[in-house]
Amino acid sequence: MSLKVPKAQNLQLFKDGYKHLQGLEDAVLRNIQAVAELSDLVRTSFGPNGRNKLVINHIGKLFVTSDAATIIREIEVVHPAAKLLVMASQAQEAEMGDATNSVMILAGEMLKKAEQLLIIGLHPSEIIKGYELASTKALAELETLSTSTLPSPPTKSALATALKPAIASKQYGYEDQLANLVAEAALAVMPPNPKNFNVDNVRVVKIMGGSLSGSTVVRGMVFGREPEGIVKKVKKAKVAVFTCALDIAQTETKGTVLIRNADEMLNFTSGEEKHLEKIFQEIADSGVKVIIAGSAVGELALHYLNRMNIAVLKVLSKFDLRRLCRVVNATPLARVGAPTAEEAGFVDVFESIEIGGDRVTVLRQVIDGDPDYDPSAPGGGEKTRTATIVLRGATQNRLDDLERAVDDGVNVIKALLKDARLVPGAGATELELAKRVEAYGSGLKGLSQHAVRRWAQALEVVPRTLAENALGGGEGNEVVSRLWAKHESAGGEAWGVDVEAETDGTLSATEHEILDSLAAKQWAIKLATEAATSVLSVDSIIMSRPAGGPKIPQQSGNWDED
Repeated sequence: MSLKVPKAQNLQLFKDGYKHLQGLEDAVLRNIQAVAELSDLVRTSFGPNGRNKLVINHIGKLFVTSDAATIIREIEVVHPAAKLLVMASQAQEAEMGDATNSVMILAGEMLKKAEQLLIIGLHPSEIIKGYELASTKALAELETLSTSTLPSPPTKSALATALKPAIASKQYGYEDQLANLVAEAALAVMPPNPKNFNVDNVRVVKIMGGSLSGSTVVRGMVFGREPEGIVKKVKKAKVAVFTCALDIAQTETKGTVLIRNADEMLNFTSGEEKHLEKIFQEIADSGVKVIIAGSAVGELALHYLNRMNIAVLKVLSKFDLRRLCRVVNATPLARVGAPTAEEAGFVDVFESIEIGGDRVTVLRQVIDGDPDYDPSAPGGGEKTRTATIVLRGATQNRLDDLERAVDDGVNVIKALLKDARLVPGAGATELELAKRVEAYGSGLKGLSQHAVRRWAQALEVVPRTLAENALGGGEGNEVVSRLWAKHESAGGEAWGVDVEAETDGTLSATEHEILDSLAAKQWAIKLATEAATSVLSVDSIIMSRPAGGPKIPQQSGNWDED
């Protein structure tokens, strides 16, 4: 060991309040510890048997979920190294919409393995080099592991099969029902070129009550409110969309009107009424039967609209208004007046129905099976622009969790339409890659071989976590060693963890149709390695003093103590 030279005591480099941590002990190992802590937090939520976390965020909203993306979005991570990991998993969420938990677990495990090498005395740059070599090799091997692809154009059964593993990791036991709903909704809005599939076209409406089996897919849009007027159902109607208020125009400046007698008083109001009636009469004469209002609907306006038998629906969200315009093919108007032929839209069915005690408004196409369905009619056989999944469930938290599972499913479809290759799931692919990268590392010269082999060991965390969450820690170890034995034999690439433990805790993932998207795995490996190497390449942390300002009031005591 080199001799420590005492530093000058009064040398001040930074302002007061700065923190400066450097060296292996203070910076690198502490960073690894923080990242390991974060990855252990979400590790228990991985896979179909992942436990739920009950998260209460800074504004007191409650989340019960096992979705890693939601958990890390709602907990505020302040440690700078752990933030790098959070960013990597958010990049995965933005890129693929799924496998965010894999990124966290893999990066955490890679850093834990690197910690052992650092303590032995390897230099971080050797480890980084080894990790990059291993990552490149694994991505090359991953290309060869694809067992099947999604057919093009996709069928409902093929989509549902590909979705099941992704949905099962959020809602185990309900994956069949949810996968069918998502597949049906996605196919309803599938464009002629599937690569242009837009995730935004599959909407979710959550209605409390009932159970999941009562959920349906509506080809069109569903709004959780009733129409404003007395008209509740219209068929084959022209639609006008207004973003402004349907009411008497208010002047911007204050004016004073002097009224001398009763006749003037009557004439004063009737002028306004006649003007308003004239506007709505024009709208009715242009054939419009449904009006969608973007803001308030005045009482007088409603009176005239009811008289003219025009249905009115208030849609307050401007995003929903935009989507609705896409569905009915209308142009949103900023002034009240009769729309031109190009500005007006068209809807097959506008109706208000009751779902479990809640009245909702549905704008949809006539579908096969309706009494007046006619595929030869103009626009009869065309595809709907938006499909809505109406989810039912007992509590709001349950519905939120179902919605997250649906979101993941739709994102998986999007990823598969770009890259249709599928690899065996259930941890089989990771274990096979670990085996191949380990063999590659053994053949390398130099110090980086240790890092390559540690990287390969880190991949084993995926099947191990699946087995531990499903069967408990002791049994998990045995299952992983059985898997190694299966993978060593010829043709054993597809053996993965059987979370139901029907036989010895292992199963062939391809036979049981447990398949994952190749692209999602690819991104997870890339991002996890990048996050791990960027944490390893840090050798000192310099933190300035936080800016002054009002502090957030702390809650007195623990909120759960009463």
